Formats: sequence, C-alpha cells, structure tokens
Amino acid sequence: MSTNDTKLSRESIAAAALAIADAEGFASVSMRRVAQELGVGTMSLYYYVKTKDDLIAVMDDALMGEALLPSIPKDWRRALTEIATRTHDLFLRHPWALVSMLSAPPGINAMRHMEQCLEALAGTSMTAQQKLALLATVDDFVFGHALREASADGAIDVAFAKAQMATGAFPRLAEVFGKGRIPAQRDRFKKGLKVLLEAELS
Repeated sequence: MSTNDTKLSRESIAAAALAIADAEGFASVSMRRVAQELGVGTMSLYYYVKTKDDLIAVMDDALMGEALLPSIPKDWRRALTEIATRTHDLFLRHPWALVSMLSAPPGINAMRHMEQCLEALAGTSMTAQQKLALLATVDDFVFGHALREASADGAIDVAFAKAQMATGAFPRLAEVFGKGRIPAQRDRFKKGLKVLLEAELS
C-alpha cells in the first residue's frame, strides 16, 4: 500500500468527490476521477466504496453531516429555524445536490439530522403525526426555495421587472413592489420560514 493509499478513508473519498462536483459538476464524479484527485490508483478506492452507488451514498452522508447542529436550542421554533437555515445553506453551497442526490439512500447523518429535528419538537404537545407533517412541510419549503435560488431561470431580473411595471400594465405589482425593493431571496427565505413556523398547526 502506497503512502497516499494509507490516507484513504470513506470520509476523504467523499470530500474529494464533493470537491469535484462543486468545481466541475456532478457528471464529472467517477471512481477514476476521484482516484485522480486523491493521487491513488482507482482500484485502491474499492476497498472503501464498492460501487458508484456506494460513492453517491458516502457523498450524501457527508452533505447531511453539514446540516447537523452542534447543539439544539430549547425553543422549538428557533431550533427548526437553525436546522432549516443550515440545510438551505448547504444546498446553496452544493446546488447540484438538489437533484443529483435524490436517489441516495439515507445514511447515518441523515438519521442524525432527523433525530435532531424530532429532538427540537420533543417538548411540544404535537402528536407524532403532527411532527412528521410539520417537518415534511419545512423540508419542502427549504428544498423548493433552495432549488429556486440555485436556478438561474428562477432569478428575478430586477431591471426588467421595474421597466415592465413602469408601463402601467401591472398596477397591482407596481403597488406592491414599485416604491420599494423587490425582496432578496435570502430575506424571502427567512420571512417565509418564520411565517411557516408561526402558523397554527391544523
């Protein structure tokens, strides 16, 4: 075993794969490309990850590790806000993961993430069904907002929007946005999440 091979682990392999995906896109991730990044032979990886699916699984587990909080605030709304914000931020750092990691099986860090979410709600009077429903709704909000932010097609062209409102063809939009700025995506995420968590649960 070479000196480089002794530095191999599932964690180092995942880190290399994430770096490749961030820099070159998920399509560039392969066992050969990861081995090249680590300076080892491709066959050296197979001791740690057996297949491409296994490689995707360790990548997803590393990503979910980024979503974990070091500690859970006692107030459940604050706790879920911090968890949701941390998850949202990881998707913005790794936008390719929004689609490419959908098929990945849940790993230990995904389970820890869910455990933290449930721990945040442990002191509430919510039923198990209510907790799961709320967490699913928050997940949908986080995922959908991150997908919109990461998409160039979803970005607001402020100059275009203001020019169109100036024509008078969109009086209702002008009434809401014409005298103020169009809310930044980050502001919309924070305010939307606050509204969601403060809403009465049915």
